[in-house]
Amino acid sequence: MTYLKENSIKKEVFNMIKSMTGYGHSKYEIDGRIYTVDIKAVNHKYGDVTIKLPKIFNYKEEALRKKVLNSVSRGKIDVYITFENYSDKGIEVKFNMELAKAYIKELNRLSEETGISNNLSAIDISKMPEIFKLNESNDEDLLGDEIERALEEALEKFIAMRLTEGEKLVQDMLNRIDYIEEKVKEISEFSDGLVEEYIEKLEARVKELMKTDVIDENRIAQEIVIYSDKCSIQEELTRLNSHIDQFKNLLTQSSPIGKKIDFLIQEMNREINTIGSKANCLDITNRVIEIKTEIENIREQVQNIE
Repeated sequence: MTYLKENSIKKEVFNMIKSMTGYGHSKYEIDGRIYTVDIKAVNHKYGDVTIKLPKIFNYKEEALRKKVLNSVSRGKIDVYITFENYSDKGIEVKFNMELAKAYIKELNRLSEETGISNNLSAIDISKMPEIFKLNESNDEDLLGDEIERALEEALEKFIAMRLTEGEKLVQDMLNRIDYIEEKVKEISEFSDGLVEEYIEKLEARVKELMKTDVIDENRIAQEIVIYSDKCSIQEELTRLNSHIDQFKNLLTQSSPIGKKIDFLIQEMNREINTIGSKANCLDITNRVIEIKTEIENIREQVQNIE
């Protein structure tokens, strides 16, 4: 049986629910600058973002983290950013003139004192240690905008994958909750005859013990009231059906709903445990076991929802 075919929840609902797992990749190239971004996420109770990027972009780390958290509320998210620069932006070449003069002076002195010929050229001096130095230039605005654009492209793919995974999770949970609902209906049908069955057994037992057809109707009525109070599962069934309705309603809302559903599953499990302990009926017990199995399967799936 398929829940989606029988109920009013439309497939557009799937676009609201996200899985906590996902992966996104982008490679953004512009004017000789190449930004590569990889985002991956696994389940986590809270939103935890770790960003690894070149030190030239350290000043952007917090802004990039906020951008990720604007799109993600739960999950352990790792962001890896690499940067290749083949342009004149972001890099500044410095020539250490004073150090070069010091090298030349000492090499000339070496030539004079040892008689070694001195055929120095600019190329020779440029090969000396620390003569050239690469500095980060002040193109922060340009490079900052570009790295954000690269991150946004990866985030789009990352979120798209989370939505796709979320769709599968919702489909699975809807089918399972539909199955649970059917079993609850069956339990409700079996529970209707429990008291009547008990009355017949009680009357037969009393007659057997007293060896007479005359029985104390008041005593029987008292026993029925006591038993009904102890074994009635109508309140639990009512709450369980309410939880099922709330579950379906939550799946029509946008993320994050994982924590809410997790709590609701706990409440459903509590009610079905009570039903199992109260109902002295094999048919009900069998269905309680089936429901508990499906609730546990849903609980596992809920751990993947944002």
